Amino acid sequence: MAATQNLLNAWRLAGLALALVAATGCGHQKVSRAPLPQALPPTQQANSAQAYPPGYQAAPPARIPITPVPPGGVSDEDLDFVATHRPILSEEGLATWYTAPYKGRKAANGQVFDDRAKTAAHRTLPMGSLVVVTNKKTGQSSAMRITDRGPFVDGRIVDLTVASAKATGVYRAGLVRVRLDVYDTPKPIDTGGRWCVQIGAFKSEREAKKLKKQLLRKYAASNVIEFPGENSYWVRIRPQGDDREMAEYIARHLRPREGEAFLTRLD
Repeated sequence: MAATQNLLNAWRLAGLALALVAATGCGHQKVSRAPLPQALPPTQQANSAQAYPPGYQAAPPARIPITPVPPGGVSDEDLDFVATHRPILSEEGLATWYTAPYKGRKAANGQVFDDRAKTAAHRTLPMGSLVVVTNKKTGQSSAMRITDRGPFVDGRIVDLTVASAKATGVYRAGLVRVRLDVYDTPKPIDTGGRWCVQIGAFKSEREAKKLKKQLLRKYAASNVIEFPGENSYWVRIRPQGDDREMAEYIARHLRPREGEAFLTRLD
């Protein structure tokens, strides 16, 4: 009996040892199949030191060339072109008019601003674009060229010179709903271009400079400036290479405490 009991005890110990080995083996198997840590979500990756999207690359910035327009804004050839062609793009919104704050001020196209020229300001159309603005209320219309940037007010699509405003019935009214028809652009609308984001208007220079510092930290490879406007201050951020994709990315993600962020074409 003693011998039999000893044999049973030996079998029990061997079975226990095998169970322990099996349990240890299962434990290692579970560890080896554990999922890898997940990558940071895109919003957190975008908030890195330079806040650029993954894989972003851009060319070095270049100087914006002058885009001349005919004397007076439009030529007889421009009027003939409008009369014989259809618009390639149309949009509706509010229009107003503006004037230069000082004599000799240059428009964004590099030429001296002229109240007597039939020109206008638009945020994103290529510089020198040939357009026709039509007053939706009165039907008055006029051809003009885009030579400046603006209006930087939400809901407004075009700012007119005094001459353009008088030709379209906007001058006396001040703020009018219009249709803007684009007939010709010196450069493509949908591709290329040199772009930036303009933020404002700020009531105080201090707030503008505060945002400038924040943007310089977040977008270290970009060019950021602050500058005075008419009774206000503005901040402009030019991404590396004036890249459109990056400018659109910044405009989508910026939430300034004061003012709005406007996507703007430079050329």
